[in-house]
Amino acid sequence: MSSMPRLLGVSIALGGAVSIAFFGGSGGPLSSLRAQSPAPSATLVSSAFRGADGSGHIESGSIPSNWTDNDYRWRRKLGSRDVGTPVVAGDRVFLLVSKPSTQKIAIEAMSLTNGSVLWSTDYSQVPHHLHARNTLASSTPVANDTHVYAAWSEPEHTYLKCLTHDGKEVWSRDFGSWKSQHGFGTSPRIVGDLVVLFNDQQADELPAGEQPGESHMIAVNRLTGESVWSTPLQPTRTSYGVPAVYQTPDGKQQIIDANTGNGLFGLDASTGKLLWNRVVFDKRCVSTPIIAGDLAIASCGSGGGGNKLVAVRIPKSDGGEVEEVYSIDRFAPYVPTPVLKGDRLLMVADAGIASSVNAQTGETIWSKRIGGNFGASPIVVGNKFLIISLDGQATVLSAGDEFQKLGEVDLGGPVGASPVYSQGNLLLRIDDELRCLGGQTT
Repeated sequence: MSSMPRLLGVSIALGGAVSIAFFGGSGGPLSSLRAQSPAPSATLVSSAFRGADGSGHIESGSIPSNWTDNDYRWRRKLGSRDVGTPVVAGDRVFLLVSKPSTQKIAIEAMSLTNGSVLWSTDYSQVPHHLHARNTLASSTPVANDTHVYAAWSEPEHTYLKCLTHDGKEVWSRDFGSWKSQHGFGTSPRIVGDLVVLFNDQQADELPAGEQPGESHMIAVNRLTGESVWSTPLQPTRTSYGVPAVYQTPDGKQQIIDANTGNGLFGLDASTGKLLWNRVVFDKRCVSTPIIAGDLAIASCGSGGGGNKLVAVRIPKSDGGEVEEVYSIDRFAPYVPTPVLKGDRLLMVADAGIASSVNAQTGETIWSKRIGGNFGASPIVVGNKFLIISLDGQATVLSAGDEFQKLGEVDLGGPVGASPVYSQGNLLLRIDDELRCLGGQTT
């Protein structure tokens, strides 16, 4: 399969009012492509999955070690249980909510201050088969200071939509059928003037007579939705990692992701050209890659085990050798994405083992069995490491180099979405409810 990007000519609807033909290229739409710092922000705005820098580490902030139901600032019933993580931009919380009884999916905005629903924009959604732990609203939106972008799929359609912060649709794209035995699960990422979507689909282990899906990394202009490039990838088993961003020493940007067919790989953000890859995985990749200096780190696994986390060194030149630096399999996560805090990776494996490892060498700093099963990705706020099990047991650990359990809270319901911290508020999606915990308690 060719890995060369395709620069596409497409027709899209702007605001549902007029159809205009665009022809993507490597010029104008990328004129203000901006660099992103890999360092954690002191005031990290959770405008994307894992925060603005993708590390999951909020350097300046605090969360309690213990809390009760009386400590929540607000609670909002959502009407359904979904695993999509909310994001925060300014004073607004954005999230996807499924409405199975009416066969709808909604992009919703809430007030960060009191949880009131500011608007809810519904779209039709065809019911379809999902993994037992997946839901119809499993994706995380991404937002900047003016727009919010959201993606979801059904068997015949893969949607990416752009709305204003007031809920008005600006543009909508449909990338065609979605093939996966587990359903949708990836999320879009803003990269400068682009919105990037990892459209990785199933080609292996399909029912007899079913055609394999096609896999691409897709980049569109974030203002117009026009296609800028689309790079074919090797489809095997659907992978879901949100694209990560790496800035090269000479100031260029690469989009980093991982799947079974290509392994860990890097694309030129301006053209979509495949710059490097190393096939290191024999199972599907669900977690999102982490960038630690010049290392790209990702994991693979399955419900039956065999999880593996691999770090490779990003080559300094196009086509350069991709060195595998280390591999971890004893307590590697499959679904949860690790946190990068300085030169430490803090992780929780699906089977309930928490650990800290040296991000540059893979050396174990500590590991401890916590118990339970995990799907939500952890976060670190200040020096506290928050992990939440599928049955809703929140455990707060020290993020230091010695294992220390600081507290434990029974949240009272199942949790599949990752916790979010923004502006002194901890957002938790628990069963069919979104809760906000503000300020320090104990």
